[in-house]
Amino acid sequence: MTVRVERSFELSAAPERIWEFIADPENRARAISVVDDFSTNDPEGRKVTWEVALPIPVVRRTVSVETEDVTRRRPEYVKFVGTSRVLDVTGEHTIVETDTGARLENVFVVDGKLPGVETFFKRNLDAEIENLRRALQRDLRTPTEG
Repeated sequence: MTVRVERSFELSAAPERIWEFIADPENRARAISVVDDFSTNDPEGRKVTWEVALPIPVVRRTVSVETEDVTRRRPEYVKFVGTSRVLDVTGEHTIVETDTGARLENVFVVDGKLPGVETFFKRNLDAEIENLRRALQRDLRTPTEG
């Protein structure tokens, strides 16, 4: 079974500023509550390994999810894919300029390979998107270098 969640939220920030956050795979990894740790695997920063701890009975230790940004269109779109023995994930982030800033449209698809994975994400993807929104809001309050 596959779980698909689409959510968007409005931000009072320029699309380019939102891009700075969302195009960084490490920022996205930090925002996900079940990512215990992560490491960047290439000099371009497109490949990141997440160490995921899922609170489900069939997974007793962290699972490595190899993620990679497969599409980046500055300043409007990022798509990443992640694969592991437990789940596959795809995330898409589209930044749409609005009169007051921008809207970040998010699509996440999780395909579980073990019992309980889809159920966990079906119950928790909304909270994970909220974590992403909060992390982005915190980042937007931080002055940029320049």
